[in-house]
Amino acid sequence: MTGSGTTLGIVAAFQYLPMLLFGPYSGVLIDRFPRRKIIYLTQAISGLLALILGILVLTGLIKVWMIYILALFLGLINTIDIPAGQNFSLEMVGEEKLQNAVSLDATLKSLARAVGPAIAGALLLTLGVGLCFIVNAISYIAVLIALFMMREKEMHPMVLVPAEKGQMMQGFKYIKSNYLIRDTLILITIVGAFSCEFQTAIPLLAKFTFNGDVKIYTLLTVVFGIGSMFGGFFTASKKRTAPHILINACLLLGLAMFLVALSPNIITASIFLAISGAVAIFLVSLANVTLQLESAPEMRGRVLAIYAVGYFGSPAIGAPAIGWICEFFGARWGFAAGGFAAVLAAILAIPTLKKDKYLKISKKLSRV
Repeated sequence: MTGSGTTLGIVAAFQYLPMLLFGPYSGVLIDRFPRRKIIYLTQAISGLLALILGILVLTGLIKVWMIYILALFLGLINTIDIPAGQNFSLEMVGEEKLQNAVSLDATLKSLARAVGPAIAGALLLTLGVGLCFIVNAISYIAVLIALFMMREKEMHPMVLVPAEKGQMMQGFKYIKSNYLIRDTLILITIVGAFSCEFQTAIPLLAKFTFNGDVKIYTLLTVVFGIGSMFGGFFTASKKRTAPHILINACLLLGLAMFLVALSPNIITASIFLAISGAVAIFLVSLANVTLQLESAPEMRGRVLAIYAVGYFGSPAIGAPAIGWICEFFGARWGFAAGGFAAVLAAILAIPTLKKDKYLKISKKLSRV
């Protein structure tokens, strides 16, 4: 609608700002109430927001400020939905299969990113933008049906924490006292803010670097999704891992993003985008599993809420910054900035994540 990379970044900022501001509070709620019921409510509201956006587009009433408001409301819902969903993975499968579950969840989402844009691209070219959002709204019905069909007796119910004063501060103190959790959160926050801004950088790379249209954008998104899918399968297949692998993954992600920035044509850019997607999924999945298995059961909701703030909320700062860099210096520099952030995160994590004393997570994962 505007041709502005900064505006695109602002939309992302509105979507992620609530997570940044209110994420810690959501962890307290998630520790108190059944996760399944929370997800029922958040998914229903998300579908309603998608329906409203579709109707506004189809009727021609849509304005940029309306997109800002809808993004803000979606961000508020995601502030609760995302950490609740992360907790629900453990509730569905238990500790022994957690890494496989988290990785396969990321893989399915990556597959959706690969298939979805191809379908959306066809709809854009044939039926228009509005119907894409209507289809998105309808898709939430499938999520609600799946939640309803789950057999509760086969689940692994989590501990519900009764309401007390100061529960949020207890969560912060717990994170501060556990160096593995603390430094994993710092690493994933830096990566989430500046390295994983693909939804901002990829469309700008397609349009301004390679002078492409919706077909080029779809191509780049699909190859990124395919790479993410294979990265998820690889993570799910691993039987042994350790926190120091997070450092190696960060360095590899930085290198892949630098190579995207240096790509002379669409083919090489697609190859390194696929590699970036694979490494990013591996990194995020491993961080998620590390935090869940290392956290005490009564603190897990609050830890994952801070994780959601760091990874899903930090783009409120990073998305406008990367969008601004892409607009005024070129999309290549946006990818280079993301690569630099990943390398910086790895360097900052080396003093603690390289230590051998963190064996709790390694021992648990070795039994998977």
